[in-house]
Amino acid sequence: QVQLAESGGGLVQSGGSLRLSCAASGSFFNIHDMAWYRQAPGKERELVASITRGGRERYAAAVQGRFAISRHNARNTISLDMNVLKPEDTAVYYCNCQYQAAWHAVEEEVWGQGTLVTVSA
Repeated sequence: QVQLAESGGGLVQSGGSLRLSCAASGSFFNIHDMAWYRQAPGKERELVASITRGGRERYAAAVQGRFAISRHNARNTISLDMNVLKPEDTAVYYCNCQYQAAWHAVEEEVWGQGTLVTVSA
């Protein structure tokens, strides 16, 4: 039983920056990988950035060098620093969390409700 609270979306001009945050809370044994996905109008949901429990980061080619994901383990929180934003970054961004509810439980996942990022030209 994990819930995700997302924040930080909004309207920004091209070239600007935003920071998205996602906090996991509830009852669980271990939080594993966490990630940010996004879905633009008419497109499939795609992985933007992920971070493992150990802190290994992966990025989509489209955001490499512009976005940075970080993890704050004590609070089970991740942040996505988005820089040099482009209109093509406009999408609903979703936080994803993979976790174990208990020691013998299989891995589960939960999604945030999504936060809208709009980048104007």
